[in-house]
Amino acid sequence: MEDKKIITATTILMILIYTGIIIAWHIYNPHGDLAVQAPGADNRPEGQTRAANDVRIGEYFEKYNDASSALTGKWNSFRGESTSNIIETPGKINTSETDYPVLWSVETGEGHAAPVIYNGKVYFLDYSEQLSSDALRCFSLETGEELWRRWYRVPIKRNHGFSRTIPAIGDDYIITIGPEGHVMCCDPSTGELKWSLDMQKEFNTEVPFWYTGQCPRVDNGTLILAPAGEEILLAGLSCLTGEIVWTTPNTLKYKMSHSSVMPMTLGGKKMYVYIGIGGVCGVSAEESDRGTLLWETGKWKPSVVAPSPLQVSSNRLFMVAGYGTGGAMLQVDRDGSKWTASVAEQHKPNEGLSSEQQTPIFYNNMIISVMPKDGGGLRGRLVCYSPSNLRSPVWTSAADEQFGLGPYILINKNLFVFKDDGELYVYEVGLRSMKLLKKQRIMDGADAWGPLAYADGMLIVRDAHTVKCIKII
Repeated sequence: MEDKKIITATTILMILIYTGIIIAWHIYNPHGDLAVQAPGADNRPEGQTRAANDVRIGEYFEKYNDASSALTGKWNSFRGESTSNIIETPGKINTSETDYPVLWSVETGEGHAAPVIYNGKVYFLDYSEQLSSDALRCFSLETGEELWRRWYRVPIKRNHGFSRTIPAIGDDYIITIGPEGHVMCCDPSTGELKWSLDMQKEFNTEVPFWYTGQCPRVDNGTLILAPAGEEILLAGLSCLTGEIVWTTPNTLKYKMSHSSVMPMTLGGKKMYVYIGIGGVCGVSAEESDRGTLLWETGKWKPSVVAPSPLQVSSNRLFMVAGYGTGGAMLQVDRDGSKWTASVAEQHKPNEGLSSEQQTPIFYNNMIISVMPKDGGGLRGRLVCYSPSNLRSPVWTSAADEQFGLGPYILINKNLFVFKDDGELYVYEVGLRSMKLLKKQRIMDGADAWGPLAYADGMLIVRDAHTVKCIKII
């Protein structure tokens, strides 16, 4: 009996001891000076873990400075206002042995997005891996000082860089297309967000493997997009409001390519020509039937295409693509209201004129290009062909003058070619010949693929990580 009382007392005592320990553990605070962490108190950038389907286009804005300029030069879109990548400008290009001065330099995230220039300001898309964000950045053309940026979270992984597209700009808008097809329109002076559109959500667009390469195109106040979605192939939107004003049904079932829409006049009719994954088509740009599909062909349909179509006559356009595709001449004929498109000539890259990434230049009835890596003996060289003979070059650069995937632009009959390792070449282009005038190492670069931009005597070049401004007049 006595043993039973001892066991009972011991059990009660142990229960009380353990109960006390548990209560003390809940009450005791070993660090009384710890502070509650409110959101943002750890300095972690807001929204960094945002999901890909929760992108809020243009939600952040940072202003750094104001800057006025008396400059009025413009390079307002991909290939300039004329869409030709050719410009005539006052002033004499410096072709002496003296190096061009580098006025400023800006470091960027990895990418190939080239700038537009407008009234003394430079604008380009950038991507920050640290913040997982697209950003439209605005700089002074004269000093390189950043004035403002409009940005938003969009988580993506590096795939030969991030940003690739060139904005379109006017007095009242600057429009960008981000790597995942996010369209953003801002005020070019203040950076104020005007409107935005997600092509994946709006049109069920399938963004290409290497992200969006299509540059926005503006025609008389209307933004021309090629979403190539489930139902809509092309669409026209108001630049000021983003309202969709016309669409072209995607009866062809094209997918979005890296190529951009190009305005042309073929057979006496204004139209938008687009190379999609699936073929080539022409859509009316006339007020009376804008958005109407006029013609298409699936006889030329590369699986990957970056260059845009190039008009070479009143009824012919030249097309090129990489990865073994080569080049083709397309003829578009009109018989009343009936249109037909046929491939007049086609060749592999080692058989004739081609290009992998840059859109060729048509100048003085000559097509100027840089040959792709599978271009046989002309690999990487600057070449010129007649549209009537796409297999035998009129002239080529020397065997040791190879440019990889580098861009080029024609200014006052001088051809500026940027080798993709950061070296600039300047040629004088004649009717049947070309002459190297000078070359200059601008940067020890890598993957300098972004197109060149020019205004007010200044040329903007870039590689995968750096944008530089040089004075050429």
